[in-house]
Amino acid sequence: MRRSHLKPRQGGAALLLAMVIVALVATVTAGMVWQQTRAVQVEAAERARAQAAWILSGALDWARLILREDLRNNRSGAQPYDSLDEPWATPLAEARLSTFLAADKDNNADGGPEAFISGSIADAQARFNLRGLLGDDGKVLPLQQLALERLCGLAGVPTDTAQRIVNGLVAAMAPEPESTSEGAGPPLRPSRLADLGWVGIEPRTLERLQPFVDLLPVPTPVNLNTAPREVLVAAIDAIDPGSAERLVQARQRKPFRTLDEARAQLPQGTVLEPNRVSVVSSYFEVSGRLRLEDRVLEETSLLVRRDNRVDVLRRERQSFTTAGR
Repeated sequence: MRRSHLKPRQGGAALLLAMVIVALVATVTAGMVWQQTRAVQVEAAERARAQAAWILSGALDWARLILREDLRNNRSGAQPYDSLDEPWATPLAEARLSTFLAADKDNNADGGPEAFISGSIADAQARFNLRGLLGDDGKVLPLQQLALERLCGLAGVPTDTAQRIVNGLVAAMAPEPESTSEGAGPPLRPSRLADLGWVGIEPRTLERLQPFVDLLPVPTPVNLNTAPREVLVAAIDAIDPGSAERLVQARQRKPFRTLDEARAQLPQGTVLEPNRVSVVSSYFEVSGRLRLEDRVLEETSLLVRRDNRVDVLRRERQSFTTAGR
């Protein structure tokens, strides 16, 4: 009697054990499949990231070639100048990458990944360079501070913004003491406009100033052929927005090859200081955007032309996100 009662119980236990084993195997298998799928997705994302970075590097090299060729043309001319009617100033609208490749049966618009590229080259000296606020001795240049105050007024930022920027730069650019005691040291030295947040300038204020000011490695003059009206008012003392607008219209008809040509368009007696304004540029900002399938990569680089070459001073990858998000 005892054996007959044990058989059904043993059979039920075996069935339950089998079901538990099957459930465990299914769970482990599902986990392995998920991990494998995830690994494939990660690998695809990394591959897309590497491809996008490689393509943008090629686009940056192409921009360097354009700027180097423009520099060569400038030096071959009687009067070098940089203006918005030159090839480097023409932006590249979004275009499918395959349209730039050789036209053959293996490289055509119907093959390869859906990659679209766009970009532009901007004259960094079209903006007011905050580095020029201080002289070689680290002291504030009064005329440059007045210029920044005019520019801040035209940009619609708080009236004390110019003074706060000056104070922050003076503190950050001060020589570091040989020995420092414990406690807070001097502020970090800003190397780009966004770094002014370190000296207390609000992000909204920086956003409003961004089209008009920059922070380059060394003091630079404003290019009269590329600067907007607001920057012209700041860079040239004693002119009003109307005079600046006439200067913009005149350069659209014919770019200025010398400061004398620009001076002829301004009220009599206007002084153009070569250390504050110019008609040539050395610093340029290259912006590139690549849309590869469902991902977007944006990059901004600061370039300088010197000694018959174009060097990259800074590269910033701004985002790598899913398109449309």
